[in-house]
Amino acid sequence: MDMPVLYDYWRSSASYRVRIALNLAGVDYKPVVVDLLCKAHKSAEHLRRNPQGLVPALEIDGLMLTQSLAIIEYIIETRGVSLLPDGAAGRARVRALAHSIAMDIHPVCNLSVVSHVLELAGGDDAMRVGWMQKWIGQGLEAFETLLDHPATGRFCHGDAPGLADICLIPQIYNAERWGADISGLKRIQAVRQACDALPGFARAHPDQNNFKT
Repeated sequence: MDMPVLYDYWRSSASYRVRIALNLAGVDYKPVVVDLLCKAHKSAEHLRRNPQGLVPALEIDGLMLTQSLAIIEYIIETRGVSLLPDGAAGRARVRALAHSIAMDIHPVCNLSVVSHVLELAGGDDAMRVGWMQKWIGQGLEAFETLLDHPATGRFCHGDAPGLADICLIPQIYNAERWGADISGLKRIQAVRQACDALPGFARAHPDQNNFKT
C-alpha cells in the first residue's frame, strides 16, 4: 500500500490538526508543502485535489480526503485510534469542544477572510492584529468555561488525548502568534502542558523544519 500523502502548509491550523491525528494513530505519511503565500493552493494542480482551494488534503487508501475534522474521523474509523469517547454523550461533548474552535474561532480568523475584511474596511496591520486577538481570545475564554466540567481530566475529556485536544493545540499556537493573552486560562494551560509532553503533538508543531520545505 502506498504511503499516505498530506498536502499541507506549516502554519495552517487545519493541517496541524491532521498532523497530530496521524502521529497519534501511528500513521507514517509523506508531507507535501502547499505554499499559501505563493498562492499554490489556488493552482490547477491543487484545485484537482481540493476544489475549495484549501489545505489540508490527505491522499490515503486510494482516496483524496479534505476537511480536517472529516479526515480525522476517517483516521479514527480506519486506523483503530481512540480519539473519541465510547459513549454518545461523551462523543457529543468532545465534538462540541472541537467544533467551537474549528467552526467558530477558525473561520473568522482565516487569513483570506481577514484580508478581505481589511480590504473592505481600509484597515491596516494593527486592525488585523486587533481582529485576531479579539476573536481568538474571546473564543478561547468560552472554551475555558466549557472545560469547567466533570468530564475534563488531564486532557479536554478524560485522561487521554482526543479530538478536542487536537483542535485546541493549534489554536493556542495561533493565539500566541497574534499576541492574544491566554495566560490566565488555567484549564487550557493545563491541557496544553499535558499535550506538549506527547511526541505525537510535539512532532506536528509548525516549527518542525520538515513542514517548511
